[in-house]
Amino acid sequence: DVYKRQLLCKEILAPVGVPLAKTHFSYRYFYELKNLERDLATLDEFVIKPSQGSAGNGIVVIVGRVEGEWVGINGKRYGIDTLKRHISDIIFGVYSFDNQDAAIIEQRVIQHQALDRLFDRGLADVRIIMFQHQPIQAMSRVPTLASDGKANLHQGAVGLGLDLKSGCCSSAMLKGSPVYHHPDSGAPLVGITIPFWDEILIHAKHIAMAVPLKYLGIDIAIGEHGPVLLEINARPGLEIQNVNRQAMRTLLESVQ
Repeated sequence: DVYKRQLLCKEILAPVGVPLAKTHFSYRYFYELKNLERDLATLDEFVIKPSQGSAGNGIVVIVGRVEGEWVGINGKRYGIDTLKRHISDIIFGVYSFDNQDAAIIEQRVIQHQALDRLFDRGLADVRIIMFQHQPIQAMSRVPTLASDGKANLHQGAVGLGLDLKSGCCSSAMLKGSPVYHHPDSGAPLVGITIPFWDEILIHAKHIAMAVPLKYLGIDIAIGEHGPVLLEINARPGLEIQNVNRQAMRTLLESVQ
């Protein structure tokens, strides 16, 4: 199933040096939630996400704890009963088209300050489209208040088209329209360079060579100390073409 494939993916990628977010706990059955309060007792920061989720739905990012409650990245507070209900919804399939799912609790990635300056209430990522082990297109997705801190373009995140050689932003798009500054922070977007770009490309190639897919999307976060793999997508969306203002077909045909 999808859950087992995710864990297997981590087992395959860890030996080739791909940095991964640590999995703290996972829950596949409702009875396992009797251990939730004990499991979370020592965690002040973590991410809850559905194994089969999409578009950022069902993800909760916890950034601290105040007066016995956990605090989300948007400032919302969560008691243990609220978290238990949310994880129950994940298992029930609320975020996976009514298919039974698993909830994964992972290490929270602390974002690099270069991206934090763009928007500090969410986690930006870099998506790279790989074909035949070669990078084809890349973009960064920067969260906004409208996207509720999630790096999802359809929910209102900003897409930054990236030059493959340098990691420099050449264009920025928000809901299909060009922008030049972040809508909330006002930070300039065009011209910024993604940190650790050479490392990102190296990791993307290692990932593409380690999994049995010829075409895939790789999502990488930029942490304080370097890149961290978030997800591998077998069917990545095509909005990356609009963000980069370049059709992908000719790029795919040029790969030998």
